[in-house]
Amino acid sequence: MYPENSLEDAVQRLIERRTVKVIHMLEPGPSDEQMQKILQAAIRVPDHGKLAPWRFIEFSGDARTAFGEVLGRCFQTQKPDATQAQIAHEQARFERAPNVIAVISRVKYEHKIPVWEQTLSAGAACQNLLVAANLMGFTAQWLTEWYAYDKGVDEALGLVEGERVAGYLYIGSAAERPQERARAELSEVHSHWSN
Repeated sequence: MYPENSLEDAVQRLIERRTVKVIHMLEPGPSDEQMQKILQAAIRVPDHGKLAPWRFIEFSGDARTAFGEVLGRCFQTQKPDATQAQIAHEQARFERAPNVIAVISRVKYEHKIPVWEQTLSAGAACQNLLVAANLMGFTAQWLTEWYAYDKGVDEALGLVEGERVAGYLYIGSAAERPQERARAELSEVHSHWSN
């Protein structure tokens, strides 16, 4: 039988998974070895056609500060009247967590695999990043915010035709368990089909 055993503790962790807001994240983040495992989990998503319709750009250490310069310039281009305090706030966005992963959706429009399926695969990669980080004892938040839709940021990331940011995954530690929030009742979103 495959799989050979169940991981009910992991399922329970999924049931209890809760996002910790990036403003509440702390050091430490994953080590290089831990991040490799998290990224290995991210690529084990459904991928019809074996296209790998996603890629990852990691920001850690000084790279977060350096990319902040890009964010500051792009924000100032969008908001020419921005104050220095507002620009500094935008420059510090990637410093809110120890690690940031940009998940890039890369759609191959000419391929027979529908664009929708390729896009969903990138979303699944984001979710696997969240889950893997959580299972390894970290917290993660999937954000887009304005810079996920900015052409200047896209250029700085080296995005090409067919690529767009699916999300930025912030990964770190949390000092305490977050409060639960209202969720959909399973009975409201689940049904059995019958004819």
